[in-house]
Amino acid sequence: MSSADTLTVQALYTAHHGWLSSWLRRRLGCAHSAADLAQDTFVRVLLRPQALPTLREPRAYLTTLAKGVVSEHWRRQALERAYLEALALMPEALALSPEKRLQLLQTLDEIDAMLDGLAPKAREAFVLSQLEGLGYAQIAERLAISERTVKRYMALGFERCLAVME
Repeated sequence: MSSADTLTVQALYTAHHGWLSSWLRRRLGCAHSAADLAQDTFVRVLLRPQALPTLREPRAYLTTLAKGVVSEHWRRQALERAYLEALALMPEALALSPEKRLQLLQTLDEIDAMLDGLAPKAREAFVLSQLEGLGYAQIAERLAISERTVKRYMALGFERCLAVME
């Protein structure tokens, strides 16, 4: 990142951080989460310095980035809730240590991020195959689609995983 980009990010942060935090606080209802997500939004700004020279509407740009951050936040919370609900149903003898629980949540979050760009049915087909161990015929029957479509969905899922891993 050039020094000009650094100055632009500093100016953007100084001018709009308070506004963005307020905007996020209204949507989330939590000042702490809003502060965290505002920082995450500015991290995204730092990761995309090529957008800075042509930036005409900073608040619109920050809003777009923040909406993506909020979406990931809600998806991550839903994933964690589902995991905790499943965990509550497990016998205590099978319960995981806090470290293993965190590791599992991070892994689930990574898997979720890998599959983020897939259509809902493609995502479901991939999960049914990889996590539940169903065969293509079983998936086709469950989702009311052809086996050929399942194969196409699986190829898309594997492509997403490979793209994220590279």
